[in-house]
Amino acid sequence: MSRLCLLLLLSFSCVEAAAPFSWQRRPPLRPDRLAASSELVDVAYHMGPVVAAPANIYTIWYGKWEAAPQGIIRDFLLSLSSPSPSPSIAEWWRTVRLYADQTGSNVTGSFVLAGELHDSAYSHGATLSRLAIQSIIRSAVTAYPQQRLPLDPHGGLYLVLTSPDVRVEDFCREVCGFHYFTFPDIVGVTVPYAWVGHSGSQCPGMCAYPFALPDYMGGAGSGGGIQVLGAPNGDVGADGMVSVIAHELAEMSSNPLINAWYAGSDPAAPTEIADLCIGIYGSGGGGGYVGSVFKSSEGGGYNLNGVKGRRFLVQWVWNPVKKTCFGPNAID
Repeated sequence: MSRLCLLLLLSFSCVEAAAPFSWQRRPPLRPDRLAASSELVDVAYHMGPVVAAPANIYTIWYGKWEAAPQGIIRDFLLSLSSPSPSPSIAEWWRTVRLYADQTGSNVTGSFVLAGELHDSAYSHGATLSRLAIQSIIRSAVTAYPQQRLPLDPHGGLYLVLTSPDVRVEDFCREVCGFHYFTFPDIVGVTVPYAWVGHSGSQCPGMCAYPFALPDYMGGAGSGGGIQVLGAPNGDVGADGMVSVIAHELAEMSSNPLINAWYAGSDPAAPTEIADLCIGIYGSGGGGGYVGSVFKSSEGGGYNLNGVKGRRFLVQWVWNPVKKTCFGPNAID
């Protein structure tokens, strides 16, 4: 299916403050596939583990990062298990927590930002293959004796975030982020990890839509009568990354070794719990229409609240009890 088919024309119905409004959004691109239809597939359990123990998140800031976008992403991560006004990020995570392993242990609701490493020297260059992400993790846990991250095979989740000038294989063409697990011959142990790229200067219209438009639809501003939405925290690239990070964390926690929760019979191309709900952010979403979300008085679109007064736009995930995509901002 072409990208153009996935991106429908928009019509805004905007109101101020906390009143819901609707617009249509092109979902973030995913590796190896386009969006799946939640009407056609359901997730099943394949007997593998979920991330049930309290999780330690280790963030690797690869490249040159400014403090402001780091603060947005860090506050999102802090919001996963911290109280915030409803509808909140922590409430959104409750849907992910419905997934359990064969022992009856559910996905954890406890996250600690256990460590950060700033690889501003581009230790593996500014052009990366997908597999190079694992080498970045290896360097982070071995090559920095003064600041290296711990190698945590029991509770560690590793998040590699690349700066706007770093080019990653298939980034902006097929992928905005992905998750997998490390290979022992590269990292030393098997740990779940995710990578997400900052699209602010490379492809905001593809990976941070609707905060920007693709070039073929008018670029970063507006064109052809189509408007873009204000980023809720004022940073198109970082605000766009947040939903992709949320997507990957939900799937990494419910399917860390690619043998737990997913739809389809091929583990090499699983449709996971966030894949089923790509592009859905509020009630009525589906078929290219995101549903009802909120617009702040400053013009930022959001559907969830976080710590420190932050607001975020985060896609829904598949609820295994309701058998539908769901989020805490649902109005029905």
